[in-house]
Amino acid sequence: MSKQSEQILEEQLVEQLGTMGYSKVLIPDEKALLSNLKSQLEKHNNITFSDKEFDRVLNILNKGSVFEKAKTLRQKQHIIRDNGDNLYFEFINTEHWCKNQYQVTHQVTVEGTYKNRYDVTLLINGLPLVQIELKRRGLELKEAFNQINRYQRHSFGANAALFQYVQLFVISNGVNTKYYANNKHQSFKQTFYWTDIENNRLTNVLNGFTSDFLEPCHISKMICKYIVLNEAQKILMVLRPYQYYAVENMIDKVKNSTNGGYIWHTTGSGKTLTSFKASQIIMNIPIVKKVVFVVDRKDLDYQTTKEFNSFSKGSIDGTDNTKALVKQFSDDTKLIVTTIQKLNTAISKQQYLSKMEALQNERMVFIFDECHRSQFGETHNRIKAFFNNSQMFGFTGTPIFADNAVKNELGKRTTKELFGECLHKYVITDAIKDENVLKFAVEYVGRYKQKSSEAEIDIEVEDIDTTELMESQDRLEKITDHILANHLRKTYNKTFTAMFCVSSVDTLIKYYEIFQTKKEAGEHNLKIATIFSFGTNENDADANGFMQEENFAIAAEPDSDYTTKHTRDKLDEYIGHYNLMFNTKFSTKDSTSFYNYYNDISKKVKERKIDILLVVNMFLTGFDSKTLNTLYVDKNLKYHGLIQAYSRTNRILNEQKAQGNIIVFRNLKKNTDDAITLFSNKEAIDEIIMQPYDNYIDDFNELYKELLELVPTVDSVNDLQTEDDELEFVKAFRALMRIKNTMSTFTDFDWDDLDMPEQTFEDYKSKYLDLYDKVKTNHQREKVSILDDVDFELELIHRDEINVAYILSLLAELKDATPKDKAQKQKQIIDLLSGEAHLRSKRELIERFISENLPLIPDSSEIKDAFDQFWQEEQTKAFDSLVKEENLSAIKTQKLIEDYLFSEKEPLRDEILALVEGEKPSVLKRKKLGDKLLKRIVNFVDTFVSAWEK
Repeated sequence: MSKQSEQILEEQLVEQLGTMGYSKVLIPDEKALLSNLKSQLEKHNNITFSDKEFDRVLNILNKGSVFEKAKTLRQKQHIIRDNGDNLYFEFINTEHWCKNQYQVTHQVTVEGTYKNRYDVTLLINGLPLVQIELKRRGLELKEAFNQINRYQRHSFGANAALFQYVQLFVISNGVNTKYYANNKHQSFKQTFYWTDIENNRLTNVLNGFTSDFLEPCHISKMICKYIVLNEAQKILMVLRPYQYYAVENMIDKVKNSTNGGYIWHTTGSGKTLTSFKASQIIMNIPIVKKVVFVVDRKDLDYQTTKEFNSFSKGSIDGTDNTKALVKQFSDDTKLIVTTIQKLNTAISKQQYLSKMEALQNERMVFIFDECHRSQFGETHNRIKAFFNNSQMFGFTGTPIFADNAVKNELGKRTTKELFGECLHKYVITDAIKDENVLKFAVEYVGRYKQKSSEAEIDIEVEDIDTTELMESQDRLEKITDHILANHLRKTYNKTFTAMFCVSSVDTLIKYYEIFQTKKEAGEHNLKIATIFSFGTNENDADANGFMQEENFAIAAEPDSDYTTKHTRDKLDEYIGHYNLMFNTKFSTKDSTSFYNYYNDISKKVKERKIDILLVVNMFLTGFDSKTLNTLYVDKNLKYHGLIQAYSRTNRILNEQKAQGNIIVFRNLKKNTDDAITLFSNKEAIDEIIMQPYDNYIDDFNELYKELLELVPTVDSVNDLQTEDDELEFVKAFRALMRIKNTMSTFTDFDWDDLDMPEQTFEDYKSKYLDLYDKVKTNHQREKVSILDDVDFELELIHRDEINVAYILSLLAELKDATPKDKAQKQKQIIDLLSGEAHLRSKRELIERFISENLPLIPDSSEIKDAFDQFWQEEQTKAFDSLVKEENLSAIKTQKLIEDYLFSEKEPLRDEILALVEGEKPSVLKRKKLGDKLLKRIVNFVDTFVSAWEK
């Protein structure tokens, strides 16, 4: 049976939508789209526009970016009628979302930079709000995603730009279907499957997905209620299915009962967005007086307030102190974010009671962030007892069950006992299956021998976990050496960052001193930072899963206790190192300065400016950084504490970040298995923990055999006859790269384990990049190549350490090499330039420097100055040629390039054409000339500046 064609799939989808309440309409081009829009808006608003009045409507629609147009879509509108009257109307009914007009069309053609024809478009009140792109079965879903990105560049913004009103994209190859918000900056990783409430995927576009997700009322609800306009980043975000079901269940509870409940969504699955949307909707339910979002640490108070305000600017005011909190309870603030500590003070201290008691009988909804932590005490019960008409909801990635409950003054308390039933569950296995979080690669390092009278016996570290052994200088030195030896491998040469969690402040101090001593001795150049609380010694002797809460309320003077004085003095010393490293002025002199230090560390870890952050408990919960991929562990962890700590590493970023790396220097194998079993099931360990290294060797060798069947030699790639053959090679080699990317982080990785020699891999990689260059440089041809929408995943190739300094060191080696070794050294450099995506544009210049300039340099110590001069001269020549040949203003061109480098956004066509001096190009020539100039400017930047100085 032949594969279902894209055309047949498209026709079947349109037919199905026609039976679901969509009116089928033929709209071949933009003229028909505008005509249909006018009639649909008139029908929806029960009015008639004159041609001039509709021009005013189009003037409203034409303004702004995709983000601003999303706001326009949701706002009530106003124009002046031809007779001078005011006319109010709307583009979409957001309050009663089912009361809109629904149409489906297909093959709409819009001509922008190129002519594009879109597959299936869903129109609501005449506006294209959902765009569906289809591929035939067997093709990668990512190709449809890349095709939409191409439309974003080429035609969505053309002419009336109505396709910039698209709110949701749907991509499908028939058997797999995903959706995502209109945000051209996101990656394929930010596309989502739709599921039922039990997290079962609905992937077949004709059987399940369309009837459930594209049903007119549901798709309208998604657009009107569950798309979030992120003010900080000016982008659209849409809730994933588990977030949608959680919020819907919470709303149902508030409207129809007085019971609470908890949401179990695994760490890293987007809890803040879920809680924001729940808070935003619940606070607008008339019976609710206020929604109070409760966190349990000051940093989370700040972080959550900032994130909430990014979703809706000014939606909440942070409560800096209890007095400010009480004021918010008294005024008309509908949504409050506060810490449980301040809330406790507000209902406990006599000075606030008169104002707070007035709210005791009001309908209050409390939403607790990470509800497994400090709410398990008297404070939680006190809040519950004070507000007589309250509902309490909790969010957690790691609930407390009977198995991991810790006894306190109130006995063992589980999450269910405190909050009620679980309203929605999305566990770590669900998140890994959906590729919303990564798996963990766990390595256990370290066995110790204990001498007996008869023989030396291997004993696991857990069996001899004594302070004397675990904190011995020799052991800590060996662990530090292991980290230094493998850190670049684990973090892809510092493309990512790491944390190191240890058992106590005393141990942390010892580790920090070792790292610092080795740095001063020139053994490493890693940026090491640390932070810890010094009021207590933060020992994890009980290792009960709970993380001790840090305290930002620091006294102005040091404590009298010797240990506290010692640790505080040490922390100030280490902050001094930090200040020198980053030109800052932090200290522990007061809580504000220490808090600012905390926030600055958080920021710099995310920006990859810190290589390893040493901690005891801080940052092991509530801290999200996509750029952190490695956790070193010399600390007893179990249950939710273990899962929380490990989960710092598994945020999705790109193809290169294939897993979270956990390197454990204690025997936590049983604890790890127990924690995974508790929070998912016994079978989940294989789904959450990466395969052993040997399995990847077998997978790699099998894929290598398949590659050789397609292209037996490197030169065979040159003989591929069709684009289909080239596509097969791209996919085959890309699969190899993915496994090699995963394997390379293992400590045991060695090319000798593989059937494919490293040089052969590099040679094939060069051919792979040749094909990428072919697609990139030929993008102006009229015919669309099947390779245009293939993701080459160049992040699997890019290596940050290969920069100017690295190339210069290789040139110095070449200069000093013996005649016998020169040919080999030169080939090494040329292969490197061919195999690194970000260096290929520089290859010709560096080859010329090697052949023409290097022989004339008397000493290798002079290479740097000679190369700098050569590079500057070539850059000047290239720039002068560019402005002369294209008749551009040199000053304006220089300014545009500087702006491009600063913003990292390609300049617009009008900005580029403004560089042309003399006669301006005709309308017919603007597109062609603009594309040509953009290509030359981008090539100039790629060659002389980008990805080079890092």
